[in-house]
Amino acid sequence: MTVSDARLASVLDTAADGIVVINENAQVLAFNKACERLFGYQRSELIGKNVHKLMPSDYAVEHDTYVQNYLDTGEKRIIGIGREVRGRHKDGTEFPIELSVGETETPEGRQFIGIMRDLRPRRAVEEKLADAQSQLVHMTRISAMDEMGAAIAHELNQPLTALLLYLQTASRRLNSTSSDEAVRSVLDKAIKEVERAGDIIQRMRQLVEKKEPEREDIAVAEFAAECLKLVQLGSGTGKTEFRLKVDPDLPTLSADPVQIRQILVNLLRNGREAVASSDNKRVTLKIRRVDKVLEFRVCDTGPGVPEAMRSELFRAFRGQKRKGLGLGLAISRSIAQNHGGDLLLEDNGQEAGAVFVLRIPLDKTAPLPAANDDDE
Repeated sequence: MTVSDARLASVLDTAADGIVVINENAQVLAFNKACERLFGYQRSELIGKNVHKLMPSDYAVEHDTYVQNYLDTGEKRIIGIGREVRGRHKDGTEFPIELSVGETETPEGRQFIGIMRDLRPRRAVEEKLADAQSQLVHMTRISAMDEMGAAIAHELNQPLTALLLYLQTASRRLNSTSSDEAVRSVLDKAIKEVERAGDIIQRMRQLVEKKEPEREDIAVAEFAAECLKLVQLGSGTGKTEFRLKVDPDLPTLSADPVQIRQILVNLLRNGREAVASSDNKRVTLKIRRVDKVLEFRVCDTGPGVPEAMRSELFRAFRGQKRKGLGLGLAISRSIAQNHGGDLLLEDNGQEAGAVFVLRIPLDKTAPLPAANDDDE
């Protein structure tokens, strides 16, 4: 080997990018160490062989024709122009590479030099950057929603307070001037609903401000029956059948009743919507104790949740409903996790329908680990 040959070999083998040299017959004349790492072939396996061994089949079929066409016409398609192509590893794996091709005249004829750079690391960085940007946009929207939610809650307090005062005044006047029990009953219910709306707004402000829930001891069976009644009141003329199955002798649950009611009512209403087009319209709330955890399972006989939607189901602004912002499940999971529990979509096996599971620890000092959003 001459000094110039040794110098050339040293340059080729220290280059970070893959370098391959071929002749007019597309036979490999040089193949550096970076190419060995990139394609999995040893130099001895490629020298003298057609370079199309490094190409996917759709490239390989046409390559010799392209080379001959250039030799005949001088029309350049890739020479002197860097472009992205696909390479083929020895194990058959295809991967993106950036390819630049140059040419030179030698005593042995025209030769072509290809310089190749693996694009997979760049793609990985680009994907991470895109994901980070997406998360940043998402968190910005969540932050904006937090601020908007706090502002809305503040603004709604005043008209709700006024409405409550008007209803209480009307109720007092009715008591002194009339004995119409039906009207009095309606007014009493309206007052209770306004009070409940005020409680919900107050709890939502606490949730946005990341405050601890206002816990009370909840009698689970009676509480669940009340939630079902609230949903049935809003059922209109629908034919949905609601069932309640509660294990006997359940302990009381230390939790914020307003917030837990909000979760269950949301899940039950979602279930009612899910079975709207089903022949068998049934939504069942099952409550049981599993070790130190209380499980509320809302099961419906609808079509179930499509696999493509599951990873986005509990993310704000990702809902698939035509109306709303997709906040119901996201807020419900936040409430559950603020109680040390979680809200999950469970695989329903071979049966139709969806099963949402709200898990709240009976011991508030031993919270459950939070679920990953991508696990559903």
